[in-house]
Amino acid sequence: MKLQSPILEVRDLKVSYGGIHALKGIDLQIAAGELVALIGSNGAGKTTTLKALAGLLHCTAGKLHYQGNSLHHVPSHQRVSAGLALVPEGRGIFARLTVAENLQMGAYIRNDDKQISVDLERMYTLFPRLAERRTQLAGTLSGGEQQLVAMARALMSRPKLLMLDEPSMGLAPMMVAKIFEAIREISAQGVSILLVEQNAKLALEAAQRGYVLESGTITLSGDANELLGSEAVQRAYLGA
Repeated sequence: MKLQSPILEVRDLKVSYGGIHALKGIDLQIAAGELVALIGSNGAGKTTTLKALAGLLHCTAGKLHYQGNSLHHVPSHQRVSAGLALVPEGRGIFARLTVAENLQMGAYIRNDDKQISVDLERMYTLFPRLAERRTQLAGTLSGGEQQLVAMARALMSRPKLLMLDEPSMGLAPMMVAKIFEAIREISAQGVSILLVEQNAKLALEAAQRGYVLESGTITLSGDANELLGSEAVQRAYLGA
């Protein structure tokens, strides 16, 4: 399915490291404001895909275009400045900084102090639990609260495309529900989202479209509801 003016377009992306062909030539695209799920089993290449898009891994072949411009040779920090942000698996928060300081670190590329303060308050509205804990050291928070910090920190860079790597991993069901509620709200505000998530059902229920990645290859793609109803997806990822 060809999208109108995709914010992100990936063609024949290949990534190899340590003698392993992690990605074997994948294609994907995301339209402005779209929420797209990337599902697959452990080791399929999902995290590798996000790291390659973020500029944290070298692409051995393929083309990456973001807002119509090539990302080839664009370093990771410049991709953040352009509006492409990653919330990594494991969160990567600054444990010895407060919640507020973590969020301020997300705005390190910006120099509009007044608007940064406005955005901080916007994050506290979106994530009320963080407002309650803004002066608390991030390392003392629960896993779910740390995930909220990681998401809010990424949003402080004002991304046009937000990439989320396993946001529900290891969290209690109640916190997973809060995380996905926030993801839907972020999407509703017009931010494009590429969601990598082990819980395929939750991911596809939240998304408009989805891709299935197996052993470094895209094997299925299409409307999220159609993928939810796919016998192959149900058998492999939904326990049917």
